Amino acid sequence: MNKPAPLKGIRIITVEQYGAGPFASMFLADLGAEVIKIENPASGGDIARKSGPFFLGDDDSLFFQTFNRNKKSLSLNLKHEAGRKIFHELVASADAVMNNLRGDQPAKLGLDYASLQSVNPKIVCAHLSAYGRDNERAGWPGYDYLMQAEAGFMALTGSPETPPTRFGLSMVDFMTGATVSGALLAALVGVLKHGEGRDVDVSLFDVALQQLTYPATWYLNEGYTTERIGRSAHPSTVPCQLYTSKDGWVFVMCMTEKFWQLMIEGIGKPELGEDPRFATIKDRQSQRAELQAILDDAFAAQTTDHWVQLFGGKIPIAPVYELDQALQNNYVAQIGMLQHLPHAQNPDMRVVASPVKLDGERPDGKACSPLGADTDDILSSLGYSAEQVSELKAQDAI
Repeated sequence: MNKPAPLKGIRIITVEQYGAGPFASMFLADLGAEVIKIENPASGGDIARKSGPFFLGDDDSLFFQTFNRNKKSLSLNLKHEAGRKIFHELVASADAVMNNLRGDQPAKLGLDYASLQSVNPKIVCAHLSAYGRDNERAGWPGYDYLMQAEAGFMALTGSPETPPTRFGLSMVDFMTGATVSGALLAALVGVLKHGEGRDVDVSLFDVALQQLTYPATWYLNEGYTTERIGRSAHPSTVPCQLYTSKDGWVFVMCMTEKFWQLMIEGIGKPELGEDPRFATIKDRQSQRAELQAILDDAFAAQTTDHWVQLFGGKIPIAPVYELDQALQNNYVAQIGMLQHLPHAQNPDMRVVASPVKLDGERPDGKACSPLGADTDDILSSLGYSAEQVSELKAQDAI
């Protein structure tokens, strides 16, 4: 018998849009939570539905479906009195309410624990904002790229001779989404143990700054400022960077002496092991440029695929792929990281699958419902008649 999904029976209400918040709640939906996505009918729902360049009919897009797998859509106006009543009825039946609004908005919309504890004292209210809810920037709008800029990521990314560079993806959004989903789950465990809900706050800026990790510790304790190094090299371990191959690039990470010895044997340069210039990691660091020239010549003698085949499983090595190559990689297909997610406008739609396996299997997935498609069913489950639903629609409450 198949086990139920670990979050089956958990109901999470979300007031979210675009990337970070939806990424977080999709992680929970993949694990079996019932995620009810509240979308304002007056504004056309989540703005991601209008994010191009590839659309799936009206009020839907490939961008939107990337972040909203396995969710329901409830059309609801939270500023309408009747809409607020419905929201409170849902909260009474829910385990968590989650939002990714500006920090000054949750209290105004009644999405925080102070507003909802009388409705459901066990409710967990998770807030994902740009800068938090308790400081002078609470009302500031903010996005991933801004965090990369101010938290120092851009200054650490790219080559020294180029302007500061952002990541190719919105990784602060995704790291923040993963962080808030973990914090929400921890709070739900706390409810099981202690019986009371609470607020959980995670901000893009805080997560970005926390991700500075060891360069921050080095600076705070030794005054050492980590700087950009060419070839995406590690700041202290050498060799650990990009090297040229006959047909592209390969990334090699000799983080231990064992890997160094295996590499120089494999490239036909065993004499480097006896060269006093490269005797230790510290020596290799001081001679980084000279060693790079030697290794470039060696790796350029063969293709990237040759080196990956030779060293795979022996030393840390990876090919440097373009996006299309990364997704067409045979290994990706073998591990099942691409998932079919049939959609009414595209029955063959595919997305990247969940990275989590449950009992050896990746969770099933289905496309998010069209805007407001689950409204009637959800209201019916709350006891509303068809006539009442029609009246609420006429009032623009749903």
